[in-house]
Amino acid sequence: MAPPAPAALAAKVRTLAPSMTRSMQRVAEAVAHDPAGCAALTVTGLAELTGTSEATVVRTARLLGYPGYRDLRLALAGLAAQQQSGRAPAITTDIAVDDPIADVVAKLAYDEQQTLADTAAGLDTVQLGAAVTALAAARRTDVYGVGASGLVAQDLTQKLLRIGLIAHAHSDPHLAVTNAVQLRAGDVAIAITHSGSTGDVIEPLRVAFEHGATTVAITGRPDGAVTQYADHILTTSTARESELRPAAMSSRTSQLLVVDCLFVGVAQRTYETTAPALSASYEALAHRHRR
Repeated sequence: MAPPAPAALAAKVRTLAPSMTRSMQRVAEAVAHDPAGCAALTVTGLAELTGTSEATVVRTARLLGYPGYRDLRLALAGLAAQQQSGRAPAITTDIAVDDPIADVVAKLAYDEQQTLADTAAGLDTVQLGAAVTALAAARRTDVYGVGASGLVAQDLTQKLLRIGLIAHAHSDPHLAVTNAVQLRAGDVAIAITHSGSTGDVIEPLRVAFEHGATTVAITGRPDGAVTQYADHILTTSTARESELRPAAMSSRTSQLLVVDCLFVGVAQRTYETTAPALSASYEALAHRHRR
């Protein structure tokens, strides 16, 4: 797999930082916050700056997707050039309890845009294409998600149903497992979990995986437990969290982007049947919009 492009570096840091050791986090935070300064440092210099070791710097570079520190420095230089050209806006502050509503709108809009950009930059299009291929040919698709991720699961199944595909969203963990038992080769199971560790989502995906279905994980943690049962992993950006904007809220935007990418990809692959199906659904609902 090719190293991340410079634009994807900051997104990669935000996604992986929670699973890093504290010393690796210091390295990752340093390169994300000051790419220009760190690009000018040798591996020894960055180790001294972050109070870590050269080995830690190299391990961090590799975890971020670069073969070695030299490749990371090149990406840092590219990111610094983008920031200097004005294409990478400064990080805004968290929403405060006494913020005027206009500031709330501006901060939320910025965070949503950044989350979408980070997710797009970090999304593995090879994995996405493989998931689209499996969905387009699936006999049946089951989608698992609870809480806010359950709403995203419903969104995907509604989209697939409108183009004539058989799809079910399961938020009840018992029902999810009993349905997963019925899956087999040629079926698709999709787990949506921001943390990558939601047991009620992992269990049915494991059952589907063991019964031969093609499995997909949409998660903010590419090293999370859910990925051990996933044939294809689609990583979402980990947006900044705050007291007034918890993970469930901040992760939904990136999950919906991935779901839309899956749907549009499937619609492209099955256009001859998708176009008539969409027309039929629009026609069936048209009278309700004229009331």
